[in-house]
Amino acid sequence: MRIYPAFFRVVFSGMDPERAHRIGFRLIRWTGSTPAGSVLRRLTRASPELRTTAFGVTFPSPFGLAAGFDKEGHGIVALTDLGFGHIEVGTITGQAQPGNPKPRLFRLVKDRAVINRMGFNNDGAAAVAPRIAAARKALQRRYPDLRPVIGVNIGKTKTVDLRDAIADYRVSAQALAPVADYLVVNVSSPNTPGLRLLQSVRSLRPLLKAVRKAADESAGRHVPLLVKIAPDLSNEDIEEVAALALELELEGIIATNTTITREGLVTDPETVMACGVGGLSGAPLKNRSLEVLTRLRQAAGPDLALISVGGVETADDVRQRLEAGATLVQGYTAFLYEGPFWASSINRGLANGAR
Repeated sequence: MRIYPAFFRVVFSGMDPERAHRIGFRLIRWTGSTPAGSVLRRLTRASPELRTTAFGVTFPSPFGLAAGFDKEGHGIVALTDLGFGHIEVGTITGQAQPGNPKPRLFRLVKDRAVINRMGFNNDGAAAVAPRIAAARKALQRRYPDLRPVIGVNIGKTKTVDLRDAIADYRVSAQALAPVADYLVVNVSSPNTPGLRLLQSVRSLRPLLKAVRKAADESAGRHVPLLVKIAPDLSNEDIEEVAALALELELEGIIATNTTITREGLVTDPETVMACGVGGLSGAPLKNRSLEVLTRLRQAAGPDLALISVGGVETADDVRQRLEAGATLVQGYTAFLYEGPFWASSINRGLANGAR
């Protein structure tokens, strides 16, 4: 199981990060389409004792894959073969868009971190929705007792003016809510100009109301709705978002997205500066993500679901988040460094109570 980090150093570390991601993802998808996929499912399936219920949905494990890895719903089924209790697809926008110019993904290996300015590159809501629908059916066949959960993360199309953001999010909600187990409004990526301005309660309230209405009407059922926030919000803003979530009776908050700060890195500053702008994820985000989680739980009380993400690497990290008030936990960046057995390793650690 620990072979992958050495494999990463030899094969992927010198490769363009986005190309390495593309190749690795294709291998995961290919494996999932072969008999090896069924073998993986038996090896990685989470212990029944890890089942967790959040906003009326039962998850096979409290640990899932954060948005950003599978942006377009191409590998949902194959990724669940690796042991993730849920896959959050996206971020998906109302219109297809290529994202920002390359290069736009950078590794900080010494920090076990990544800087990205991908810019919501995706095929658009109308194209992605049928893929998610097909994945739901496939997962139901593979996991007839309890299938992994599919979350869908939506964001603003870059070319759409902020004044028209609500209509743009509504397009995504209408297309994707019918195939989502839960829906996430992403207003916290630093890579779409002006997007984080939507985190202010004044802007966020009408946006969330509109998305919820569009989602429920389109799906013909109530679709759990969450909002994803940045770690760079002030403590006062965090508390205001918690209060808003309670006021609007949202199902939860995902904390946190990537950070625009570059504090506490061991990578040479010139190397970091050469990467340019973008969101930083990975181990350096651990402390702030935990701080935001703790503050949210204090502000929101016991009932609001909180999904903690940022700097999660081990079963102990997941357990720490759960003990601090998280309902579910997500990871992403450590997946790039730890490899395909990462989720199953975390599930085993949680089940065994190992630290």
